[in-house]
Amino acid sequence: MPHLVCGCCHGSTVAPIGLAPPRRSRRDVGASHGRPAAGASRASANPGVQGYSPPPPPVSPIKGLIDFHTHAAPDIFGRALDDDELATLAATREMEAVVFKNHVTHTADRAFLVRKHVPGIKVFGGITLNHAVGGLNPQAVEWMWRMQGGYGRVVWFPTFDADNHVRRTRTGTAGIRVVDERGQVLPAARAVLKVCAAQRLVVQTGHASPEEALALIAAAREDGCERIVVTHAQFDVVGMSLAHMKRAAALGAKLELCALLMLAGPTSPLEFMHHTARVEAADTAARIKAVGAQHFVLGTDLGQAGNPTPADGLQMLVAGLMKEGITREQIVTMGRDVPGALLMG
Repeated sequence: MPHLVCGCCHGSTVAPIGLAPPRRSRRDVGASHGRPAAGASRASANPGVQGYSPPPPPVSPIKGLIDFHTHAAPDIFGRALDDDELATLAATREMEAVVFKNHVTHTADRAFLVRKHVPGIKVFGGITLNHAVGGLNPQAVEWMWRMQGGYGRVVWFPTFDADNHVRRTRTGTAGIRVVDERGQVLPAARAVLKVCAAQRLVVQTGHASPEEALALIAAAREDGCERIVVTHAQFDVVGMSLAHMKRAAALGAKLELCALLMLAGPTSPLEFMHHTARVEAADTAARIKAVGAQHFVLGTDLGQAGNPTPADGLQMLVAGLMKEGITREQIVTMGRDVPGALLMG
């Protein structure tokens, strides 16, 4: 059976998505006149070279999947790949689509250009409502979705400029608020939601707290939004509990799971990730089993210089979840069906 590779020296023997285990012929086991060839048992036990990663699988383990959350250069942060390189790697792995995210500028025009440069992959963009674009600015959303090509499909509410993020990370005294002191969604946020509803855009809750995210979800549904995602729900700044997740799902939102958090924590080789809590695949799998795969989307949040590429990170996430009992069918639901309906339905 082909291996899923997590980028280190280990793999798990699970079949790639949509691929049945290959049937073995007598030639596969080195049969000669009815007897195994010399060394066949050793080759069967270890098809690669000891101490090295196994050979590439005949079918990409992430074939047909969508990465709902990637970062690429040019950017204000160090990125490992530029737009074309990220998309080319995704196309090489036979993925269906990627979503470009940037914290300070919209990516709808970049999606248009990359689609011209890189065949075989769908690329989508969006806008993040941080200070760089005027915060909760419905006009910025209007101009983003109007960009030629129509590939700007996602609106992220504030991320590192969000009031919750600023207070949690102590990078300032206050940030962009989405709710008032009573927990009511602010008129400016409602104005953004109305644009999203009219254009059937995907509303992402950004780095809001669980309570703020739930208020945004409820307001979005009231205003006619049908495509809502809780941005990296397990990120400690967001910090959704299982109860929060179940509530968000009941309100009609999807929950984003990101590979980046498997690489975080004090043991991360990247110093800037030491402050972020690590999330193990077992914890993520437990949430999926408790809430239901139909309520999740897979992303990586990768692209940082020094981290695995988004394609490698998605393969790592898939392998980790399947090792913890998540089925191929559930992976396809979270990695293709649900995000595909959000972006293209």
